[in-house]
Amino acid sequence: MASASSGASAFEPSPAASTALTSRSESSVPPAAATEKSPDDTSKLRMFLGILRKFIGVSDIASVRFSLPSQLLEPTPNLEYWNYLDQPNTFIAIGDADDSFDRMLEVLRFWFTKDLKYCNWEVEDDAPPITASQMLPKSSASSIKSLKSSQTPSLTTISKVEVAPSNQSQKSGKKVRVSYLTEQTSHHPPVSAFFVDCPEKGLTARGFDQLSAKFTGTSIRVTPGEHNLGIFITLAKRDDEQYQLTHPAAHLGGLLRGSLSVTVGDQCYITCAKTKMKTILHYVEEGWIGKTQNRVEGVIFRYDPGNDNKTRIRDVPEKDILARVFGNWKEKLYFSLGAKSETQHPLIDLAPLSVAPKILPPTEAQLPNESLRFWSSVTEAIAARQFSRATTLKQELEERQRDKVKERQEEGVEWQPRFFTGAVTPLGKPDLTDDGREVLRGLQEDRWEMEESKILGA
Repeated sequence: MASASSGASAFEPSPAASTALTSRSESSVPPAAATEKSPDDTSKLRMFLGILRKFIGVSDIASVRFSLPSQLLEPTPNLEYWNYLDQPNTFIAIGDADDSFDRMLEVLRFWFTKDLKYCNWEVEDDAPPITASQMLPKSSASSIKSLKSSQTPSLTTISKVEVAPSNQSQKSGKKVRVSYLTEQTSHHPPVSAFFVDCPEKGLTARGFDQLSAKFTGTSIRVTPGEHNLGIFITLAKRDDEQYQLTHPAAHLGGLLRGSLSVTVGDQCYITCAKTKMKTILHYVEEGWIGKTQNRVEGVIFRYDPGNDNKTRIRDVPEKDILARVFGNWKEKLYFSLGAKSETQHPLIDLAPLSVAPKILPPTEAQLPNESLRFWSSVTEAIAARQFSRATTLKQELEERQRDKVKERQEEGVEWQPRFFTGAVTPLGKPDLTDDGREVLRGLQEDRWEMEESKILGA
């Protein structure tokens, strides 16, 4: 899948595209920096807690300008870290089914595979077809049919994935290309926009990424920011059906015990107004004692888009329930048909899956402001355990970004993203500029070259 993305250090995203490292940053630190001993987990935790204590009572840590030491960073720029396409074969399978209920299950299958890790890809379109609608009771099946008839760029990276497409009976083995473009569109608050494109399957996905984080004293609660309304998937070949997938809140706990763990305890929703179907997923909150269960349960049901007032599973009348979803969101997921059926049908087994590789442009074809190239010196220093050098390089890049922001403010120049029409607009669903459309077109045609940005963030 092809991807142009921008990235920055944790909690300190840069506002605009930036140039490659200049002699200033390279000359201020000796190139042959000594390898340092990596801090152990206990030392990292102490360092982390020391930083967090400063933010007790702060409503949103993610909006505060501070810089983490390189010892606490992964050697991966932010915009390279997330793309929601860890298994792009499940993404390109969305829309294969002729039945709208089956298509909702296809979206659910994608949902549970999107974050196996944490962008042009070439992948096999080998996700098995879903034909669960054929097993529904006649009353449910007929009701579904009636519903259908009534219905700041800081850095940039390009990559791609190719997936083999499918039909309902068998997989052809042909490769399908999925392209991904992302750009940091706002510095304060830190927001990035993304767009996923698969013309051959008539599939697109888009949204804004923004996190809000609050330290409670014992854990960190991470929620979607105000501009993050989820992932919006559009099926052009299914009369432009659009699915909105919202994100649940997560918790980073175990700070006091010295054993960090991430849990999800919240509700999220998948809705499609055209088919009048909705899914509520409830990620069950973990107890203080005992093994982590990672349980999720949910319902797929008929709803009225004009009166969307069902937010909890228990609010949904049994007569409207088409299926229940349940399982371990890190292992195996199942569904059962109707409100009371005890027969389990497998949705997906995550255990054997791994993150699909993406195809990146050659280094010489990357622009100076593409995240992999822009942060390359910092990444290399972290990987070489030259943490002092990494911190110095990182601080210099961040300072140059701040200088550029100050220059624009003094000149009265408002920052405009290059690939998206607005920093945080349209609401929840970013639109591409002509440059953005051209980049995605080029990725589909194996053209990596782009003109350098006329305005740079550093």
